[in-house]
Amino acid sequence: MKLLLAVSLLLVVGCVMGPPPLDNPTSSPRAERRSEARALEQAEADCAAQGKHAEAERSEGETLYHCVD
Repeated sequence: MKLLLAVSLLLVVGCVMGPPPLDNPTSSPRAERRSEARALEQAEADCAAQGKHAEAERSEGETLYHCVD
C-alpha cells in the first residue's frame, strides 16, 4: 500500500515538474490552410445570401473577407 502511494506521488510530482504543454498544437501550416479555407467558405455563404461574393484581403497578417458585387 505504501509503495502504491509512493509511486502515485512520484507520478504526480513528475507531471507537475515536467515540460509545459505546447502553446498551440494546431498552428501547423496545414491546419492554418484548413482554417482559412473554412473561413472563406463561411464568408462565401454569408455573401451569397446577399447576392454577392466574398473577396479576401490580408491586413497585418490576418485575412479579412468582404462582400463585393
